[in-house]
Amino acid sequence: MTTNMLFGTLIKELRNQKNLKLIDLSTHIGMDKGLLSKIENNERRATKDQVEKFIQVLDANPQRLHTSWLASKIIYELEDQDYGLEALKLAEQIVKYNAIKSESLEDLEIDLIAFKNQLDTYRPIPALQLENLINAYKIDYTFESNRIEGNTLTLQETALVIEKGLTINGKSMREHLEAINHAEAIDFIADLVKYNTPFTERILLQIHSLLLRGIDKENAGRYRNIQVRIGGSAYLPPAPYLIQKQMEDYFLFYETNVTKMHPIVLAADMHEKLVTIHPFIDGNGRTSRLVMNLIALQNGYPLINISGEKMNRMDYYNALEQIQVHGNNKVFRLLVANYSKASLNEWIKVCS
Repeated sequence: MTTNMLFGTLIKELRNQKNLKLIDLSTHIGMDKGLLSKIENNERRATKDQVEKFIQVLDANPQRLHTSWLASKIIYELEDQDYGLEALKLAEQIVKYNAIKSESLEDLEIDLIAFKNQLDTYRPIPALQLENLINAYKIDYTFESNRIEGNTLTLQETALVIEKGLTINGKSMREHLEAINHAEAIDFIADLVKYNTPFTERILLQIHSLLLRGIDKENAGRYRNIQVRIGGSAYLPPAPYLIQKQMEDYFLFYETNVTKMHPIVLAADMHEKLVTIHPFIDGNGRTSRLVMNLIALQNGYPLINISGEKMNRMDYYNALEQIQVHGNNKVFRLLVANYSKASLNEWIKVCS
């Protein structure tokens, strides 16, 4: 049976499978034969109540019929619109955002613990398999984290730059250095985890210095001394004279909550708080995501890889702005938790 079809076409196919004539189905559902014919020919739209009757009489899969019905409604509304695809993308973003808002962080925390416990059953992971996993994730994570910030290297090009030391024609030296530096920063935080090195201000500045090495010598590993703005955001970061005090509060928050909060929620908060303070002239996003992943790795979770694809990037920015502008941290915590859950699931599949 064809899966991608308009609602009326699907009803007609299901009716034929049941060996029902048009008059038979119209009688069963109490509908005029002419109206049913128009619905099957996609000339009229069924009501929600009529969809329920079709499900009952045709013994159809409710999810399939409702999905086809909704898709047909959307197509009907958008087919004559000049901006149909843009409207569809916006609607998808809103639906996804509303779905996240309705999730329970407590349920996600339970899922994260269960998934991590399942992954722990495969530990210690064989050395060669673990090395392959880490290398693959390092490339993917470097690609996605840099893509969020506008780096145009593809995934394959990122791998060639990092693993082979190749130069990609048409790409800037900065983009090459961003890939190399980010991969080395991941190695750095992995070593921190290996040697149980605590997260401190000195470590934060080392991470930032690695990211900007060869790119901005003057500002690498140093807090900014000028006011900055975040492009496309209504949020204005704090003035430079406030940064030192806010960073002291940042590490106090960490020390207070490191053993109290679920590690992935803490990782999300430390990411958000750092990028909100925006203590550096450049590299705040990459540094914040590396801090998030340092905390995840310290607690036995795999790397959290936030997608840099356009729609996902917008979800990420919108979730951050929900905190920075509206003071709502739930959406960002849920977003990070869902990415962490996806990473756990991927590792479990590879290891099983």
